[in-house]
Amino acid sequence: MAGRPRSFDRDAALGAALEQFWRAGYEETSVAMLTSAMGVTPPSLYAAFGDKRRLFEEASAVYFQRTCEAVDRAAALPNAREAIAQVFDDTAHAHTDPATPAGCLLLTEPRLETQREVLRRRLKDRLDQGVRDHDLAATTNTDHLASFLVAVLRGMSGCARDGGSTDDLLGIAETAMAALPAPAHDRLAGSS
Repeated sequence: MAGRPRSFDRDAALGAALEQFWRAGYEETSVAMLTSAMGVTPPSLYAAFGDKRRLFEEASAVYFQRTCEAVDRAAALPNAREAIAQVFDDTAHAHTDPATPAGCLLLTEPRLETQREVLRRRLKDRLDQGVRDHDLAATTNTDHLASFLVAVLRGMSGCARDGGSTDDLLGIAETAMAALPAPAHDRLAGSS
C-alpha cells in the first residue's frame, strides 16, 4: 500500500501563486513557474484551481480584498487629509516591504483595471465625504482628484519596482499631499 499523499495546503499554494504573479505579471508567469513556486504538479494545480486564468483570478481577488481592507481602515480616519495621508503611508511601506515583491500587483497588472476603478471610486467616496465635512474645498473635483491619487499610487508602485526606497515613496506622497486642495476656511485665512 502506498503511503498517504502529503496534504495539500490550498491557502499556502494560493499565496505562492499570488507572489509569482506579483513578481512577474500574468503574461510572463508560466504554469511551470506556478507549479514550481506552489510545490505542486500541473495536474494538482488544474484539479485545485482549474487553469492559470482562474488561479490568477482567485489569487488577485485575495490581494484585492486585502487592499480594500487597508483603504477602508484609512478611510475611517476623522478627515479626508488624514485618510489620504494614511493610504500613502501604507502604500510606501507595503510597496517596499522586503518580505514581499516590490510594488503593487493591483496597480501594475493590466488585467486588474476593473479593480483599480473600484479603488478609485472608494477614494472618490472618501473625498466626497471630505467635501461634505468641509475637510476639502467645496469646489474640489473629487472625480479628478481620485484619478490623480490613483495615478500617484501607480507611480509609487513603479518607483518601488525600480528600486525606490520607502523614503523615496514617502517623498512622492508628501508632494502629492501638497496638491490636495485646502478647505475653504484655510484658503480664506491664508489670504488675510
